[in-house]
Amino acid sequence: MSSDKEEQVNNTRGSLRLAPTCSEVEEQKAKLPRQFVNFTFYHARPEWRLLLSDEKERCRAEFVKTVEEFRSSLLMHTYSTIGLRTNVDFMIWRIGYELEPIQEMTARLNKTEMAKYIEPTQSFLSMTKRSMYIDKDNPEHDEDRLHIVPGKSQYLFVYPFVKTREWYSRPAEVRQEMMEEHIRIGTKYRSVKLHTTYSFGLDDQEFVVAFETDYPSDFLDLVQELRETKASSYTLRDTPMFTCRQKTLSECLEALG
Repeated sequence: MSSDKEEQVNNTRGSLRLAPTCSEVEEQKAKLPRQFVNFTFYHARPEWRLLLSDEKERCRAEFVKTVEEFRSSLLMHTYSTIGLRTNVDFMIWRIGYELEPIQEMTARLNKTEMAKYIEPTQSFLSMTKRSMYIDKDNPEHDEDRLHIVPGKSQYLFVYPFVKTREWYSRPAEVRQEMMEEHIRIGTKYRSVKLHTTYSFGLDDQEFVVAFETDYPSDFLDLVQELRETKASSYTLRDTPMFTCRQKTLSECLEALG
């Protein structure tokens, strides 16, 4: 689970550029604009497979066109879950500065012909807090500790996360010590990138946790090792778990049959 260590620089001579201090980083984090994050999972009804090929093609084309019209206001990635779970077939990951385009896009999709044959079965809403997502296709955007480019790996593992009330009653230094154990384990799995977003008051869960990697076996080993940590005993809920493979929306819809 990748994380950058704070650089310690003591030599201030000449034109050397000093690494930001912890307080400077925290100040930068506080100034970052918050983003809404939404993971919506869809499932195709059996009636979809009864349609003629031409009808399916028209439905798919209209649905894709509608989604593409919101690329200017939302950062989006799509994933297939075909064959990996029985209750979901594909997922759209949406990131934006306002809720309005997320709702407007959903309303528009509900008016498409394909909406008769697919239904959202799960949706998680959250917000960023300590970093912000940027578009990898924008040359003005560089990834660093505060600015994250999502969707760079083939696999995404997503689940809601809720801690016990007892966790929040523990002293801050005790919680920090347990989380440092988590971090130490995470640094062993450099191929796995963690995205943590926050849902307090926005949705049923407290966090939405998403892990990106090209190696599912690394993620499996990471999660198994984290189960043995002290902090794990304060987990109230971390299901359902969704395994997703990044595909274009057209590929996701084509896989519906």
